[in-house]
Amino acid sequence: MPDIDLPARIHAACHLTGEFVLRSGRTATEYFDKYQFEADPRLLDEVAAAMAALVPPDTEVLAGLEMGGIAVVVALARHAGLPCAFVRKAAKPYGTRRLAEGAPVAGRRVLLVEDVVTSGGQLLLSAADLRALGADITDALCVIDREEGGRESLAAESITLTALLTRTDLVRGA
Repeated sequence: MPDIDLPARIHAACHLTGEFVLRSGRTATEYFDKYQFEADPRLLDEVAAAMAALVPPDTEVLAGLEMGGIAVVVALARHAGLPCAFVRKAAKPYGTRRLAEGAPVAGRRVLLVEDVVTSGGQLLLSAADLRALGADITDALCVIDREEGGRESLAAESITLTALLTRTDLVRGA
């Protein structure tokens, strides 16, 4: 668990109320605007430092998912001392045309890194894509688990989700 003040500071920086459509298509009355902690270099660095202790010891590559996971994975790589890959939602039809840029993933133990997890949908899609490229994926790490089924969805595909913070942690810290 990170220092006691971190959940309160993330909540203060990121928590919004209103009506929001989530990636899953569901509507929520609260939203964690992750870009607020990702855009604050000090707060992002503290988040990454706390997450580094949660990286499984056999991890060879950190894979950040487009777009929010990219800032997190770069900061985390600095603290974990591991190379990272940047995972697109779809390969672009130009340039390298790769789905995963940066560190190679084939034949390596890859940790998926995401900012906020709700249903786990994008993690599942990216895991399937990376596995098709030869990556060994058994774990995912996120900053915030909204506790809305993502952990269970990932477990059904043999992926263990670890979260630095949960929605419950953030509400308690508020």
